[in-house]
Amino acid sequence: MKFGAIIIGDEILSGKRQDKHMAKVIESLSARGLELSWGHYLGDDRELITATIKRVLGMPDVVFSFGGIGATPDDHTRQCAAAAAGVALKLHPDAEREIRARFMDDPKGVTPQRLEMGTFPLGSTIIPNPFNRIPGFNYGNIYFLPGFPQMAWPMMQWVLDTHYSHLFDAHRIGEAAIIVREAGESLLIDLMQAVQGKYPQLKIFSLPRVQPERFIELGARGDPAQVAAAMVELKDGVSAMKFPWTDAPKFGAT
Repeated sequence: MKFGAIIIGDEILSGKRQDKHMAKVIESLSARGLELSWGHYLGDDRELITATIKRVLGMPDVVFSFGGIGATPDDHTRQCAAAAAGVALKLHPDAEREIRARFMDDPKGVTPQRLEMGTFPLGSTIIPNPFNRIPGFNYGNIYFLPGFPQMAWPMMQWVLDTHYSHLFDAHRIGEAAIIVREAGESLLIDLMQAVQGKYPQLKIFSLPRVQPERFIELGARGDPAQVAAAMVELKDGVSAMKFPWTDAPKFGAT
C-alpha cells in the first residue's frame, strides 16, 4: 500500500506561506515504518483540484489532502471532492453534532456559515478534530484535512493509528547507506545494477555531494532484512574497487 499527499493553497505556491505539511507527513509515516510515495501541490483552482481528486479516487493509495475545507470563498476542496465523486454535498449529521457542541456557548451561536463547514460529499465519514471539534472528512481513499497544522497533524496521526496500524510492522521500511570517497558516480553504476538485479524489491540509490566535500552516499531502501544483505554486497563491491568508505549516519540522525 502506498501513501500520497495533496497540499492545496495559493499561499503556498505564491510563497506567502512555507509548506510544513509535506515534511510532517514524511515524518509521521516514517515513525510508523511507512513512507510517502508521492505528493502534489495545487493552487486554489477548482478545475485542477476536481481533476486531481477524480484521478486519485481511482487509485489504491491512501491519500491525505490538506487545505481548502473551510467555508470561505477561496475554500473549494469540499465542493471539488463532491464533483469528482459525482455526489451531492450534504450536512453530515456527525459533523453537525460536533459543530453544535463546539459553538454551544458562543454568543453568535451556530450560524449557517459554521454549519457549512460540516457539509461533505454524500457518503463521507468524519475525521475528529481535537483542536476545535470542526471535523475533516474521509471519502473513499482520501482523507481531507484542514490547512492549519495544529489541527491537521493530530487528525492525520489519528487516521494512521486508527485505520492503518496493521501496516506498521508488515510494511516497515529500512534504509542504510555508506559514504564513498574518491569515486565518481559512473564508476559505481555496474555495482549498483548488479545489487539491484539481485534485490529487485529494493531501491538502490546514490546521492552525490560536492560541497563542502565531494563524496557519494550509496545505499539501499526497502525491506530491512534485504537492506542488510544488500549493504554487505555494496560494501564488498566498493572495497574491491579500493575506494574508501564509511557508514553513513542513519536517516534523521544529526
